[in-house]
Amino acid sequence: MGKVIVIQFVTLDGVVEDPDGRGGATFGGWAFRFGPQAIAGDKFRLGPVLDTGVLLFGRRTWEHFSRLWPERTDPFSAAMNRARKVVVSAGAPDLGAWANSERLDGGLVDGIDRLAADQDVVVIGSTSVVRALQAAGRVDEYRLLTFPTVIGDADAVRLFDASVELQLASVDAAGPATLTVLSAAPVE
Repeated sequence: MGKVIVIQFVTLDGVVEDPDGRGGATFGGWAFRFGPQAIAGDKFRLGPVLDTGVLLFGRRTWEHFSRLWPERTDPFSAAMNRARKVVVSAGAPDLGAWANSERLDGGLVDGIDRLAADQDVVVIGSTSVVRALQAAGRVDEYRLLTFPTVIGDADAVRLFDASVELQLASVDAAGPATLTVLSAAPVE
């Protein structure tokens, strides 16, 4: 059985909303203030998962990525472009916009169970998808690239909106941020 891995850019106060500024939030663009190298490359240390697993996106995140990634040619981008991508959408996005993309069939939790039966599933961004998977208890691991920024906006969207117990697996410097890997397994 594969793992369901959530990857997110996050601030010290847990905000995941508008890291690149495209959402128009007054505080938007917080991850990009540290320069392009702060977010470039395999900062989430996915490595071989890009070849053996599947990337899961909500429709809006997938549409944004499908406009940016196909033209990129560096080694990490090439791996992202080769990877299998699955889109959670009630509609019919133009899946030809990004190679190796398909729509998730059936409900989210059943679809995740099918996908994770034999491979890791990496959920990229897509807060609504993450929230649904959290509610269903289907997140195994969080890989959080935490930036030394505090938004301080009570209405900003945060990764967690309820109490949750996690187990620390590792913490490593990743440029100006830290990569924190947390297991959703019960704390022992």
